[in-house]
Amino acid sequence: MIGLPYLEGRDRYERTMEGWIDNTHDDAFTHTVTLADDDGAVELAMVCTPSPGYEVREARGRVVGGAVDPGVAGAMSGLGGARMVGGFTRRLVEVTGERAGAGLFVDAGIEIARLARQAAKLPRAAVAGLRAGDAAACWALDNTGWVDLPNSCFTYSAAGRALLDARAVTTPMVAELYSPAPGAPRIFHRRKRARLVRTGDRLDLFHAMHDNVHGFDVHYQVDLDRGAIVAADSVASRRPYRGICDEPQRRLDAMVGQAVDAGLRKRVQTLLGGETGCAQLYDLTADLLKLLRLA
Repeated sequence: MIGLPYLEGRDRYERTMEGWIDNTHDDAFTHTVTLADDDGAVELAMVCTPSPGYEVREARGRVVGGAVDPGVAGAMSGLGGARMVGGFTRRLVEVTGERAGAGLFVDAGIEIARLARQAAKLPRAAVAGLRAGDAAACWALDNTGWVDLPNSCFTYSAAGRALLDARAVTTPMVAELYSPAPGAPRIFHRRKRARLVRTGDRLDLFHAMHDNVHGFDVHYQVDLDRGAIVAADSVASRRPYRGICDEPQRRLDAMVGQAVDAGLRKRVQTLLGGETGCAQLYDLTADLLKLLRLA
């Protein structure tokens, strides 16, 4: 059975996220996320070290509006000293507890952990002479700047690297993402919008993400009577490496026919993620499934 907790009393639900990175410290970034839905809105700002540490120096929460317990915002300072690696979601849940609006702050923290994988602090010499659109050079800088990128998806696998020599590959990556100027504001800026729409026995799930290097719009249609996905499509208007990132987008077809049950979240890891998949496509899909109650 598919439960729809976010559609109780309504047939449409929407959630928006805006996040950005400011280069505020010599050895750390300030990541800020605002997250809002039909019931509440929060802001979370965290000063964090870059890869490989991903350590939270300080965290500040703020209730922007809606039915959110102000105590949750104050509790976010308890994230200080945590690392945004395995177990970080569990730490977020521990800090927020079960108070009203806790889920928004948890998800805002997850979005900040994702932002932390988008900007690095390499020496200026590392980007000296970097030419716009030099995909091979940027691919090498990615694997130097973020310790957890190698083999995290198809693009950063050996098969993905081989395509750099086999076909034309373009990239929107720029030097400022690897070695930003001191004090530079909003060196990376991301917007996301998730939406659930119920029409009779049909459920449509949408998730869009647009930032400096990504442009994804994903749509799934679920037959509620059958409890299965009957349509899946996406538009990837911007990709970190066009010519490489194109390959795993075809895996979305495997979602059609999948039962929307408690095991789907785990199956999605194999269907869309991993070394042969696309990390962004996986995250966008997994976040949609978190809005459902699956049994």
